[in-house]
Amino acid sequence: MVEFKVGDNAVYPGHGVGKVAAIETKEICGNEHTFYSIKIADSGMKIMVPKTNANSVGLRPIISKSEAGKVLGILKETKVKIDNQTWNRRFREYTEKIKTGSVYEIAEVLRDLYVLKAEKELSFGERKMLDNAKNLLLSELSIATSKKELQEQQDVAAIFGLQETSV
Repeated sequence: MVEFKVGDNAVYPGHGVGKVAAIETKEICGNEHTFYSIKIADSGMKIMVPKTNANSVGLRPIISKSEAGKVLGILKETKVKIDNQTWNRRFREYTEKIKTGSVYEIAEVLRDLYVLKAEKELSFGERKMLDNAKNLLLSELSIATSKKELQEQQDVAAIFGLQETSV
């Protein structure tokens, strides 16, 4: 079981990177429960996660620099076979991958949608999912590596739309 301290960065599946703002104890139905109070960086949303359920909901620490390297490797694979199923089946499959909170699954979704976008027009839902996956990954990769590192890798920078001039 992963333990977090106030000030630690944590990733909440589907919402992205947040900071543990507090560890609070609340009484519910006569029982005391301890919660991680997490403020999501992108949206400012506050999420209360019971400490005992942190693993089961997928709360996890930020990936390491070596794990970030693996994620970047997934993003660089452009010779992938995209399933020719209907867009709504693909959408459901990708939604399930994003819900897992696995940075590798999210990277696969982003890569697949990016490759698919080069081949044909994405549906509205797929475009939103592409943006969501991009935001989720970029916020975590920016903490695990430096933004400059991401910009230096042209193929990855193209996926995220990072310009060389902005640091």
